[in-house]
Amino acid sequence: MLTIGGLAKRTGTKVQTIRYYETIGLLPEPERTEGGQRRYGQTDLDRLGFVRHGRQLGFSLEAIRELLDLADNPTQSCADADSIARRQLKQVEDRIARLQALQVELQRMIKDCGHHSVADCRVLEVLRDHSECLTDHDRIGA
Repeated sequence: MLTIGGLAKRTGTKVQTIRYYETIGLLPEPERTEGGQRRYGQTDLDRLGFVRHGRQLGFSLEAIRELLDLADNPTQSCADADSIARRQLKQVEDRIARLQALQVELQRMIKDCGHHSVADCRVLEVLRDHSECLTDHDRIGA
């Protein structure tokens, strides 16, 4: 059995994050010692690993909750998990497209910079006047 600190160390997860996942129901309430100290077993370690891997793949906490529900009910159709993964893939593809547009814009801005004085700096001109941009990148960080 692991303490919350031990679980955090084994998984590379902050203690605060583990508590948060418990609060929102991604991790079950752990067993406790008579003194109230949390104790975690292999099932908890595996579940936290699932959540962390989902987050690394960019899944929202709600999508991870849905995937955990599916994993907890193995007789359900895999089509639901496939649908969730496809939705995530679409979001990743959209973000990549936006980032590629941003890359093109930044490359153009840098290429047009003549390394003159700041008064004639193309980078600063483009940043001052959004209409100088060739791409719509307002939502890149969204």
